[in-house]
Order: sequence, then C-alpha cells, then structure tokens
Amino acid sequence: MTLAATGGLVERAVSARSGLLAFNVITLEHAEGIVSGLEAAGVAGTLGISENALLFHGGRLAPLLSACRELADAARVPVSIHLDHVQDPALCRDAIASAERLGVTSVMVDAAHLDDDANVARTRELTTLAQAAGLWVEAELGEVGGKGGAHAPGVRTDPDEAADFVARTGVDALAVAVGSTHAMTTTTAELDLELVARLAAAVPVPLVLHGSSGVPPQTVRAAVAAGMRKVNVGTALNVAYTAAVRERLTADPRLTDPRRYLRPARDGVADAVARLCAEVLAT
Repeated sequence: MTLAATGGLVERAVSARSGLLAFNVITLEHAEGIVSGLEAAGVAGTLGISENALLFHGGRLAPLLSACRELADAARVPVSIHLDHVQDPALCRDAIASAERLGVTSVMVDAAHLDDDANVARTRELTTLAQAAGLWVEAELGEVGGKGGAHAPGVRTDPDEAADFVARTGVDALAVAVGSTHAMTTTTAELDLELVARLAAAVPVPLVLHGSSGVPPQTVRAAVAAGMRKVNVGTALNVAYTAAVRERLTADPRLTDPRRYLRPARDGVADAVARLCAEVLAT
C-alpha cells in the first residue's frame, strides 16, 4: 500500500457519509501503534503531526516525518500524513516546500489565535501557497476549547461566520467548535449535534472535529452521521500510552530497558486506535 493523500481520504469519507480518523503522533511508538491499529481495524487513517510535536523533536521536520512516511508506505491500509496546528508561518512555508519529499499531503494553518482580519489574511496567504504545492488545507475560525481562545467551553461556531471564513480564505476544510475541548482525559464533553448539522449545511467544505478524546465514542459517531468528516484524536492515545508505561514501571521499579515499557505503550496505542475505529466508524 502506498502513501495516501488526506484530501482523497476525506473525499471518500464525504462520499460515504462517513468520517476519517486522524491520530496525533508524538513519538515513533505512537506512529507504529497507530498504523498497527488501523491495520487491525482494516480502515484508512491519518498520521497527524503537530507543530508542538515537531518542536519536541527540536523543530526539525525530517526525522519524525520521514519515519511516518516509511510506515505509511508499508501499511496494509491507506495512511496519509497531515501537519496539524501549524502556527509559525516560517515553519509552515518550510513544510510546504518539503512536503513532497517528506510525504506530507495536508496541513492545518492555525492562525486562530490572531484577530479575525489577521487570521483571514494569514490563512489565505498560506492556503494559496500550500494548495499551489498540491496540499489539502484545514483551518479554524477561532480556537477550539482547551487552548484559552475564542472557543472556550460554551462558545460555538456560527454557521454564517464559518461560511464567510471559508469563502474569504479558500480553505479545503474547517475545524469548528461544537462542544469538544482539547486535552480532556475523561469522555464527558457533550457535542451540539444540531449545530453540527447546521454547519454541515452552511459550510461548503468538510468539517473537522478537534478534541474528540473528551467525547464519548457514540457521540462522535453521531457527529459523523450529522456531517462531521474528519475527527482528530490525540489525548486518548497518550492516556493509553502513559498508562502502559506506568503499569510496567510500577510492576518492576528496577526496569531500565526502554523496550520493555515502550512495547506495551505502543500496543496500548494500537488497541486504542482499533477500538475507536470500531466504535466510531462501524456501520
């Protein structure tokens, strides 16, 4: 199986009235576990690498992205590579220039921390550059909850404003605030499914849900049925990863070989991915 394109996978999801799950990568073990989980579930998916993850690796694009490309190329299911929440314009331009070599097929231009006019201007500029390089571009009108921005819990994306933002920027997909919050470790968030449906009717591009780890899987599934087409998953994988490491080190405090605790961490990620695919995408 060769590397897939995020835009193509989203188009398939739109046609099938289904969703594409995008899983956040921080370490190589995350990426390996995600691919294993997608293969076990027999579904396509996306490896999402955020600006923060790249900064964790020294701000270098090639090491982590090259590993992700190798894994995607060898996967038994279609897997794409997406750069998520890229705020630094210089990093975004570097990523666009390196995208073909590193296997990146999509990027989220994140200027939601700026005021509206500046967000539109930067998003439009970088979207034009990315699309000229063949990339699929996601953006957001205002920050999704959990990041201290406009979409704090209780705030929602307005359908008319969302449609206007898409028209002014030319993006290919839009992340919207409908009740989810980043970095939640419990599944207690409630989504406004009626708003999801209204946004899907008003916005001419696919909708993206961030912060889905805090939402019960059956509610995420309902959001997909209402029109959500790409669903980002991050914290749920970190919970599984860390729990496995903690359990292994607690069981043997003298353990020093990282392979002995990173293997179960990787397996925990794979199990979480396979389970979420089954719960969210099952027909």
